Amino acid sequence: MAYDDDLADRLREHLAPLKAVTEREMFGGISFMVGGNMCCGVLGDDLVVRIDPTLHHDALTRPNVSEFSMGGRTSRGMIRVSPAGVADDGELALWVRLGIAHATALPPKKAVAPKKAAPKKKAAPAKKKSAAPARKKTAPAKKKAAAPMKKKAATIKKKAAPAKKKAVPAKKKAAKKAAKKRK
Repeated sequence: MAYDDDLADRLREHLAPLKAVTEREMFGGISFMVGGNMCCGVLGDDLVVRIDPTLHHDALTRPNVSEFSMGGRTSRGMIRVSPAGVADDGELALWVRLGIAHATALPPKKAVAPKKAAPKKKAAPAKKKSAAPARKKTAPAKKKAAAPMKKKAATIKKKAAPAKKKAVPAKKKAAKKAAKKRK
């Protein structure tokens, strides 16, 4: 891993009073996590800081600060500070405070336990030949007969519903009633 060990040691001093600080190899450098969230790190000779995305534009106006890009992609809230920008301890402290503020504002992540290797299977012990005569195998017990199946609903014929009568307009109904009365 190629990163500035002196800058990493300076970061460790600034982060020492905090609880839940871990180190992780990331981006080909080293990153410092607070509560499981990235705070800052060292990549080559540069300081990488994760800040509040709303401060991203303001941070880029400062000297020796550029956008952090990985694989041609940039991310709001990730900045890169050149060695000239962190030569003074006051400047380094500013960037570390901004990184800590953002990391602690995020909900802490659950600790990720390293994956354990699957336990190796033990080889089966070699079978020993015994002097006792071999037993005859018995046939497996017969299964109980399953309950008779019910007839499928599709095979049962349903009575057809009576045909619906067509609606007769009110005028025709009145004419029929009048015709019945006349008779």
